[in-house]
Amino acid sequence: MEVIRVTGGARLRGDVTVVGAKNSALKLMAAALLAEGRTVLHNMPRITDIVIMAEVLRRIGCAVDVTDDRVEIDTPAELGGEADYDLVRRLRASINVLGPLLARRGYAKVAHPGGDAIGSRGLDMHIAGLQRMGAEITNEHGYVVAHAERLQGATIWLDFPSVGATENILMAAVLAEGTTVIDNAAREPEIVDICQMLTAMGARINGAGTSTLEIEGTDRLRPVTHRVIGDRIIAGTWAFGAAMTRGDVTVHGVNPEHLAVTLDKLTTAGADVTRYESGFRVRCERRPQAVDMVTLPYPGLATDLLPMAVGFAAVADGVSLITENVFDGRFMFVNEMSRLGADIRTDGHHAVVRGKEQLSGAPVTATDIRAGAGLVLAGLCAEGVTEVSHIHHIDRGYPDFVTQLADLGAKVERVRVPDDSFSL
Repeated sequence: MEVIRVTGGARLRGDVTVVGAKNSALKLMAAALLAEGRTVLHNMPRITDIVIMAEVLRRIGCAVDVTDDRVEIDTPAELGGEADYDLVRRLRASINVLGPLLARRGYAKVAHPGGDAIGSRGLDMHIAGLQRMGAEITNEHGYVVAHAERLQGATIWLDFPSVGATENILMAAVLAEGTTVIDNAAREPEIVDICQMLTAMGARINGAGTSTLEIEGTDRLRPVTHRVIGDRIIAGTWAFGAAMTRGDVTVHGVNPEHLAVTLDKLTTAGADVTRYESGFRVRCERRPQAVDMVTLPYPGLATDLLPMAVGFAAVADGVSLITENVFDGRFMFVNEMSRLGADIRTDGHHAVVRGKEQLSGAPVTATDIRAGAGLVLAGLCAEGVTEVSHIHHIDRGYPDFVTQLADLGAKVERVRVPDDSFSL
């Protein structure tokens, strides 16, 4: 199997450009189901999740062409209604075909999704919202099966500002009859990106970026060409990496306001942060100071940046309290971080991290996309060599990760090792 081998001690320095946001791109591909014809998406990340989502759409009946950072989706007049288990189990975002299929053809059969093992992420809010709009939904042999002659507008209150539920209900509502109001909707930049694409397609949406979305349904949408927003999670990864390694990195291709809390925390920790129109610079000449961090729905600190925040705290000067408020399994990677010598104690959704001057290289295993990236960054701050296995997780969210790290001065490489090198 392949591992990422990191030799500690290098400071990240230079410029790096982020690609389109994974958490938006996958949902925009699902939104293409809402309009017959050719949808073209630019600035798409070259990651395995895009390949999987493309195959999900092909099996529904679309013709999909993926070329570099461009994806073309030809959506037929008559769609299939089933998203197979063998693909959906590998990609949670594939559940987002549920709303568009139900709106377009009145029927959808979608396997319960898989994806990263970061805790329970039920579909209750997705299903409850669609039921409020008149859908009949059952669970049959591991599939969500939904029927609706035509969805009806409704007022829907989300118990939690779930990104996935907001997206599924939003995409169903644009072709529903009447007006749908989503209260306590997610406000993430990726939601705004989807709203902008849907509006260009002819949807009538008010309140994008706020906690209340009002959608007036329409009979038909048209295909469009759309550019995906920059990936704030990858950008945040580089921001933490610069501060952890006492480096100097300028990140291009992202709105810095999408990372306002992250950049403010790094400033508090002693880093020099400069914001630009479409990027930012993080410079940290000295060991950063410990700061407390709390993950929250946007505009709070993104839960996807938790592993990077813990890695940062592991080498900061002092004690940090890191609190996770979104996913109950986010701390699954802590044991791996501890193998690098990090001093971490968890209690429920809290982690107390006592920073060390330097970590110690060791073989570790990536448990999910973001944990894998966090472990690689921690390896940069460790004495000796760190080998991160199960890097297929990292490939799902970070295109050209090793190449970009090397370009920033890291001593890092992908190498093939015998499968029995790691005891799991």
